Amino acid sequence: MDPKLTEVSQLFERFKAAFIRKDFNTCENFLSQLKVLLTGFRSLPPLFEDTPNAVHELTLARDIYEHAVVLSVKVEDQDAFERDFFQLKPYYTDARNRLPQSPQEYPILGLNLLRLLVQNRIAEFHTELELLSSTALENPCIKHAVELEQSFMEGAYNRVLSARQTVPHETYVYFMDLLAKTVRDEIAGCSEKAYDYLSISNARQMLLFTSDKELLNYIEEEHPEWEIKDGSVYFQKAKESAPCKEIPSLQLINQTLSYARELERIV
Repeated sequence: MDPKLTEVSQLFERFKAAFIRKDFNTCENFLSQLKVLLTGFRSLPPLFEDTPNAVHELTLARDIYEHAVVLSVKVEDQDAFERDFFQLKPYYTDARNRLPQSPQEYPILGLNLLRLLVQNRIAEFHTELELLSSTALENPCIKHAVELEQSFMEGAYNRVLSARQTVPHETYVYFMDLLAKTVRDEIAGCSEKAYDYLSISNARQMLLFTSDKELLNYIEEEHPEWEIKDGSVYFQKAKESAPCKEIPSLQLINQTLSYARELERIV
């Protein structure tokens, strides 16, 4: 075997051993070294040279970048996820005819869709969907992300939160927790605008918590301006602290009259 290929393979085994024992700092150190070593393989993107060990090198590099994506989830680093995913993606597209399909491809593609949904990058979410085959769209990992996006857009927040219990891959839990927080923050913002107060029981149900303790912990951490008294949650302080924007009525009237005059000239 080529000495460079042997060096990368041995270092990757050390990376995987550290990953199994959850020594993520060591994993990140090994990953940096592996990425540097991979630059020495001309068979990898973007060159794709037909070297004697091309298939072996491509397979090994794809495996390394797949582990890198999962590692970024473990350490909760969304920026690293994006970098590693885009380094991995050519192995799923441009190298598709050179390699057998990876069993991690659909879970990772679904994980990226979930990340885009969490970050509210809906246009990119749909762009990525357009690039997927009909076979991929039928995969449970992809369908999970698609159904979540539909529920989120419909405002079916209870379905979004309950979906955490049926994630198709354990790596999805991190982004599901972020999505749950986004959903609750959205409900909380609407609640404090729509109501002066809610009973603790109603607030718990509205924010989709299973216990009063979870609700009280959420209020303490995320909304200390809410008041809890006499078994209810009061939003008055939140309303008072919210910036009040005056509607520029005179300006709007003048603009509307101007548009009407212009329309009359055109007709």
